[in-house]
Amino acid sequence: MKKTVMSLQHLLAMFGATVLVPILTGFNPAVAIFCAGVGTLIFHACTGGKVPVFLGSSFAFIPVILAAKEAYGGDLAYAQGGIMVAGLIYVIMSFVVKMVGIDKIKKYFPPQVTGAMIGVIGLNLLPTAFNMASSNLLIAIITLGIAFCINKFAKGFIKQLGILIAVISGYVICLVMGLVDVSTITQASLVEIPKFTLPKFSLEAIVIIAPVVLAVFMEHIGDMTTNGAVVGKNFIENPGLNKTLLGDGLATMVAGFLGGPANTTYGENTAVLAITKNYDPSLLRRTAVFAIILSCIGKFGGFLQSIPQAVMGGISILLFSMITFVGFKTIKDGECTKNKNNIIIIATIMIIGLGTTYLGNKGIVIGIPITETVSITGLSLSAIVGVILNRILNNSEFKVKEDTKNVSPQATIV
Repeated sequence: MKKTVMSLQHLLAMFGATVLVPILTGFNPAVAIFCAGVGTLIFHACTGGKVPVFLGSSFAFIPVILAAKEAYGGDLAYAQGGIMVAGLIYVIMSFVVKMVGIDKIKKYFPPQVTGAMIGVIGLNLLPTAFNMASSNLLIAIITLGIAFCINKFAKGFIKQLGILIAVISGYVICLVMGLVDVSTITQASLVEIPKFTLPKFSLEAIVIIAPVVLAVFMEHIGDMTTNGAVVGKNFIENPGLNKTLLGDGLATMVAGFLGGPANTTYGENTAVLAITKNYDPSLLRRTAVFAIILSCIGKFGGFLQSIPQAVMGGISILLFSMITFVGFKTIKDGECTKNKNNIIIIATIMIIGLGTTYLGNKGIVIGIPITETVSITGLSLSAIVGVILNRILNNSEFKVKEDTKNVSPQATIV
């Protein structure tokens, strides 16, 4: 019973964002939930069940999905084809990582790069949480306050259920105040099979969507680093970045095939881990099974969709703040700020990651153009610049590592 309740808490944490993506892009929310559950099980199978991760709808794909949708007169099937190819590229990248070796990959992602990237992810998500909370600030503050107080003062099992209790409390308060739209519940069928659709393929849609893999690749490394930092393990090494990439890629391919948005590892669920201190991966697999079942229960899906935005906004502020905190903690623990070059790298990543996103919301696109409608910007651009800048400014460290690697075997022989 305890594991069931805690799994439901993870379900609630991912539900708002996972449903929001299909609502914004036009995909079926029930299919998105189903694909999130199936994708999570695929990921756990690929990683030996070692990583406490849940996969949900990726926000990084939203602009390119909309661009592909517009290019084909609203037909999302071509976007599905692009998503499948993006997943395939991910799978190919996993084999490249396996052949090249994790040590060579890791050199390009030190704390000053990964920590700043994680911070950018959290800070870019916070405005979304504030926008959701702004629909009713009082309710959002109450929900956030309940979650904060439970996390601060409660102990044991009650503390682990802080998010779930806060969401239920916020929902009940909204229900009493007449702020809940129950039409989503009354209009939904009891049992409803998700409406799956098959993909269509075109070069233009693939070119529009595939470049976003650059952003998701960096996001994946950041999420794996965040998850490992929270749990206290190095998942980049064990089970290995190649296996986590493989799981993410296959999950995205399945989502594209069935008619859902691309999947990605979810920071919301990592934040739940950080708050509850319960890192059991089986909880996430149980959550995945619940997601699959619930995607076929129309009434429950309607209930979850009826949760007021302000309630989810209040909780999201806490979750996204935790992600940001983990990013800065990664920088602090890495003791990388003693080097002025690293400070320049961190500042550059933060300015580009946050600045281009802000300007993009104002209609000003600054980035590397891929097509007439798609540019590498935001997190993708900041990550690429950060990796390159780190390689240039800290070139001596790369040489020291390479020289040490080359000299050591000879020294041993002598």
